[in-house]
Amino acid sequence: MIIQRIMALKQEEKFELIKRNSAELITEEEIRKLLEEKKNPVTYCGYEVSGEVHLGHLVTITKLLDLQKAGFHVKVLFADWHTWLNKKGEWSFIHEMIKKWEKAFKALGLEKAEYVLGSSFQRTQAYMDDLLTLSLNTTVNRSLRSMQEVARDFEHATVSQMIYPLMQINDIKYLDVDLTEAGIEQRKIHALAREIMNKINFRKPLFVHTPLINSLQGPGKKMSSSVEGSLISVQDEEAEIKKKIAKAHCLEGVTENNPMLEITKLILFPHLNKIKIERDQKFGGDIEFNNYNELEKSFEEKELHPMDLKNAVARDLNKILAPMRKKLK
Repeated sequence: MIIQRIMALKQEEKFELIKRNSAELITEEEIRKLLEEKKNPVTYCGYEVSGEVHLGHLVTITKLLDLQKAGFHVKVLFADWHTWLNKKGEWSFIHEMIKKWEKAFKALGLEKAEYVLGSSFQRTQAYMDDLLTLSLNTTVNRSLRSMQEVARDFEHATVSQMIYPLMQINDIKYLDVDLTEAGIEQRKIHALAREIMNKINFRKPLFVHTPLINSLQGPGKKMSSSVEGSLISVQDEEAEIKKKIAKAHCLEGVTENNPMLEITKLILFPHLNKIKIERDQKFGGDIEFNNYNELEKSFEEKELHPMDLKNAVARDLNKILAPMRKKLK
């Protein structure tokens, strides 16, 4: 009985790691069952290798580290064909980015992950047979709708961008994945996967979706390399990070769509566990927060000034990113 209780506690701790800072689990019940039935399940996250590795990517990397701690074997898919199909770059650029991205991901803590190139398995006859089977079971409208939050230049979408979601669904089978991790913008593709995966004789997939960080310019757009001034690169030097954060959107007392609070919740607390606000005695002196909810409440009640928050975010981001920058030099 005592041994069973210890095992149950461990399983609950694993589940809490998976759930931490997640926007959505599909489904909680199925994920709990997976943890009970499989000792080392497989998870993956796929990335279009376009532009710089930035804080938006660090959110999903942080979740992959959570999953690794929870006992998952982590696969990172560098989706070269997807990048090309979504009009994010030509092949010479894509190949250059793959090398840089793998170095950055390893420097950010994913040394033990398995790195997979999409085109290394997507050119096989079996893969193409399954891809065509999926296409027979998906309408043009449904495929296009699933790409609404993902496609570049959606108003002028090409046929390639309708193939994209079906390849993403097919990847789950050919990577033999138990749990897929991705940003919440992928949920329409994943909803389609839940419906049609049986057509290619593979189990119904499970998903962990993480929130998106808003652009530094404010609500309405996510942090993206395609929007100038919207992001912090993981390779930005300390002075550049301070400069960008000083200009960032952060309205006093407003917690919704606040990129500074999102960075604090999704990156700083998972990596550092606590945040210290350093300020002059005339402004209340130093204060330490041991969890995000305490910090958010203080900000909402205007006890924590935006500039004090920004100073702490800039300092602590540099704590996390400085070791990585050293490894990449």
